[in-house]
Amino acid sequence: MRVLVVFNHPYEGSFCNALLQSTLSGLHAAGHETDLIPLDNDGFDPVMRAKDLKAFVTAQSNRTGATELLDPQLRDYMARIEQADHILFIFPIWWELMPALMKGFIDKLIFPGFVYDYTPSNKGMTLRMERLKGVTMITTMNTPGLIYRLLFGNAIKKALLLGTFWKIGIKKRRWISFNSVKFVKPEQREEWLAQVETEMHQLA
Repeated sequence: MRVLVVFNHPYEGSFCNALLQSTLSGLHAAGHETDLIPLDNDGFDPVMRAKDLKAFVTAQSNRTGATELLDPQLRDYMARIEQADHILFIFPIWWELMPALMKGFIDKLIFPGFVYDYTPSNKGMTLRMERLKGVTMITTMNTPGLIYRLLFGNAIKKALLLGTFWKIGIKKRRWISFNSVKFVKPEQREEWLAQVETEMHQLA
């Protein structure tokens, strides 16, 4: 299976980065082919520019014209998305949602004519990429899980798993959340890293 890993964290010493290493280790041990997009290291521009919005608007009716509007980095990312059997997103939750680079990746690359199409009635969406079977989010946050669910309504789940991936027709969606990261003991973090490596080894 070809797994595209989209990673967003600016600090190499972060727990997110440790999770990335465990993720890649588990995937490689299982024989999966991996493709890493490190948004911070790539200098990704998350801002939706006028030409990006024009590409979004015209893509379904004029895919070639929309592609020409995208800068080389976006064209490269799009080609890699289209080759993925599974997409893994790894990022921290800041102020209850994803950081700017991850939000920009979704805004600038998940659009009609490439990833999904509108139904004939324009009342729904269908997944265009038949090869893509599922998505997984791996996130960290300092908020306790219960507070995040009850007080903030699982905002990231509603924004991404439902508001984006369910809506465009991806059936297999999973969220692995590590909470109160700042406050747990190193032993707990080591257990989490081992958990992720095992789960990635079992990814299907």
